[in-house]
Order: sequence, then C-alpha cells, then structure tokens
Amino acid sequence: MPDPRRTLPAVHALLATVGDLPALPARTAARALLDEVRGGAPAPADWAAAIRARVAVDATPHLRRVINATGVVLHTNLGRAPLSPRAVAQVAAVAGSYTTLELDLSTGQRGERLAGVAPRLQTLLGVESALAVNNCAAALLLTLSALAAGREVIVSRGELVEIGGSFRIPDVISACGARLVEVGTTNRTRIADYANAIGPDTAVILKVHPSNFHVDGFTESAPRADLVALAHANGLHYVDDFGSGAMSAAPGEPTIHDIAALGADVICCSGDKLFGGPQAGLIFGRAAPLHLLRKHPLYRALRLDRLVLAALEGTLIDRERGTALPIDAMLAHTPESLATRTLALATALGPPAEVVPTLGLPGGGTRPAARLAGVGVRIPCASPDRLAAALRQAPTPVIARVADGALIVDLRTVLPGEDGELTAAVSAAWSGADRAAIAPGSG
Repeated sequence: MPDPRRTLPAVHALLATVGDLPALPARTAARALLDEVRGGAPAPADWAAAIRARVAVDATPHLRRVINATGVVLHTNLGRAPLSPRAVAQVAAVAGSYTTLELDLSTGQRGERLAGVAPRLQTLLGVESALAVNNCAAALLLTLSALAAGREVIVSRGELVEIGGSFRIPDVISACGARLVEVGTTNRTRIADYANAIGPDTAVILKVHPSNFHVDGFTESAPRADLVALAHANGLHYVDDFGSGAMSAAPGEPTIHDIAALGADVICCSGDKLFGGPQAGLIFGRAAPLHLLRKHPLYRALRLDRLVLAALEGTLIDRERGTALPIDAMLAHTPESLATRTLALATALGPPAEVVPTLGLPGGGTRPAARLAGVGVRIPCASPDRLAAALRQAPTPVIARVADGALIVDLRTVLPGEDGELTAAVSAAWSGADRAAIAPGSG
C-alpha cells in the first residue's frame, strides 16, 4: 500500500492558506504539525485552523504569572520572592528607556554600575564594602577564584553540601582552581580540626550554611567567631557562604548582621532569599578582599544588568525605610490572619471543601527545619492530580499541593488581589464529575 504520508500537504501549500500570519511562526507551526502527523498523530481536519492555533500557543510567553497556592513562600520553581511595588515600579521606570547605568550625572563621566546598590548594602549591613552579582553561586565562584586560586580552601566535611541543580561545594572549589581540604566529620568539626589543617598553601577558611536540610542530634561545629580569629591569626581569609540564612532573628540562626560584626572578610548571600528582592548574589565584608573581587576578570562576566539592579535598589530602599515586602507578610501569617480569606474560599466552593490546618514553608533552602502554621482549603476529589493539572491550565495558572488524597489550597502565598481569580479557577476546574465520585462522608 502507498505510504499515507506521501499525501501530506507541502509546507508552502499550507503557508498559502494562512498568508496573513507572520511567515516564520507560521512555517514553524506547519512543520511541527507535519512532524507530529508523520510520527503517528491524526491529521488535522482543518490544517489552516490547526496552524493558527499552534501559532497562538507558540506566541504565549513561557514565563507567565501564576498564583502560588502551595504555602511555600520562596518557591524556587515559581521564581522565589515576588517583588515589592517599589521594586516593580523601579524596573518599569528604566526598562523602556536609556538609564544612568554607568553614568555620573554630576560629572558627565563614566559612573559606577553599583552606585545605587553598594552604598545601601554597606549602610544596611554595617560593612566596609559590597558587591552584587548574578546569584549566590556566582558570588562564591568569584570569591574563591579571586582569593584561593592555586591554593587550599578548608571546609568542614559536614558542609560539603549539594543544592539544587547538582551545585556541589567541592565542584565549585575545583572550578575555581583551588584545592579542597576536608576537616572534621559529617556531624562534628572542632576548631582544632581547622587549626591542624592549616599549611603554607592555605588561603581560605570557608563556612557553608546548610541549605534544604537540617542536621540534628550528636553534632558540633566550630563557632564562627573562633574561625574568624583563627583565619586572621594565620593571615588567611575567612569566607562565609551564608546563602539563604536569616536577615532578622530566627530560632537557631545567626543573622547576617551577626556574621558581619565578627569581622568576616567576605560574606556571600542570596538577594532574593535574604532580602525578598530579585535573584542576585550579594557579597560584602572588608574592603581589601572585595577590591580583589572587583578587579577579577570573572566579575564582569557575572555582573548584574540594569533591570535586576533596578529591582534590587528598589528592594533595598524598602528595607532602609522599614517597608514590609510581600514575603514579610507571607512569613508572618498566622491561622487567625488567614482565617477570613480561607473561609471565604471554602464557602464559595461549597461542601465537601473544608478549612483545615496547614504547615507552610519558608522555602528556597531558608530555615529548612521551620514550619509555618496556617490554614488552607482541602478539596477532596476523584483525582487530585487531575484537578491540580486542570488548575495549571487555567488562564492564570494556579499551583496547589496534593496531599492525603485531596488538593490543598494554601492562601498564605496567594497575593492580595488574587483571591477572586483563585476562586474562579478552582470552581471551574473542580468539575461535577469529581464531586460526584467522592464517597459520602469523605469530605
């Protein structure tokens, strides 16, 4: 029998039926549809309509706004921290125009890219100098490349961590051209372990904040103050990869101010996780080592663009003025503060939807042992996974949690003004078939 694929229309013939569409998107869509049919998919009844539909889908940006109903505040997959109104306005103000990115208006000469950010970081944190790069991984990469290339970096075995994307501390040290010296054990490392490892090639004592995990029980770690003193007594740099630590007091956590006050040479942290701003790697500490970082060739490769700088500066202005950021409100929510909104959603959906206790998360590796008590709406249904998938296809996608045979909607992370969209999306996705399939009393 003749191969039915020989009867498929040619690309140029298909393009002739949609001549009003831009040529490149139409050609891409036509070829994609033809490839699918050649692979076994049924041929469209109306090729022109199918091409138009594919072009419309392809024109939808991948990066879209979603409603976060997971209860995870700094959700890595969802972009972590939503920006404050000031930061958003700052980005909008410079996005469509020329800017003072590297221009000093008072002299008309080339200016400093970090002029709006570095002084604010220095004031907020009480440090001599500050830099900002792409993210915290970039901050550590730059720091060790500038301070330890060809030499040794001492790290506790319990801090040789791996975070998202298989980013491993030993690999970073190797990529910087430095040599890793492991000390102590997985659960216990003392100051004497560091002291005994110092040799003529040692350049840095590195402290790494645990991310996404928590070690409890029979543990011991050398105090930061002792590590700083040991490093300086031996002419070494003390580097603290603080990552997603705490900006303000949190149980069992030092604050960024505590570490800066100890005299750390270099501290690296995440601008989004620590400050609630855009993704950025913040580097601050003593002026001499940060001068070496600024002059290193990697710094230019890792520097921030104007949009991130605008968002970061807006965030720092908020922090200076004590303005509450979106993540501040989310972290501070209690069952009582969430009760009215949660009850309104459950009432709008109707039985068997019900209000239940929830435990939110700070997220982003921040305070991995912390849980945030709140309330949410439990929606029992025939297939929670199917309901979750339907919500992801809503005009504004809704991301919720599946747990214990039901869908859980946690309003902790739903932004002000999104409740109406959320209610409409859940009501539309929670079909009559799903409700009918629920056994009596299961709600």
